[in-house]
Amino acid sequence: MNTDTIYPKVREIIAEVLAFDVEEIQRDGSLVEDYSAESIDFLDLVYQLEREFKIKIPRGMIEQEARRGVTDGEFEKHGRLTDKGLDRLKEYLSEVPEDRFTPGMQVTLIPTLFTPETFCKIVVREMEQGEQTASD
Repeated sequence: MNTDTIYPKVREIIAEVLAFDVEEIQRDGSLVEDYSAESIDFLDLVYQLEREFKIKIPRGMIEQEARRGVTDGEFEKHGRLTDKGLDRLKEYLSEVPEDRFTPGMQVTLIPTLFTPETFCKIVVREMEQGEQTASD
């Protein structure tokens, strides 16, 4: 399973949740800036993806995964990403165009970086995790 195989369905779900035509949804589009997603939309999107792909997406998963291997103080200070935190986030969200990351950005703005491709990666990761758990 890879992001290319599930992208059409993820794209369809995003279009439905955000009330856009499927053709308008681009893999690297910002869900917040390009498609006006709000926090309630993210909840609906996660719910729809969980139902469709029979997975569980933990709340705050992206930030938790990006923080893995660094202390809280190394990742952020006073609610803003440190240089190390920003590098970790860029590495984890490698599908996000470089120009969307800003030095010292607020941690609360991390969701503004999410793209349809971000959710494809999450779905694939959770499906693989489920397969791993089932085979153990």
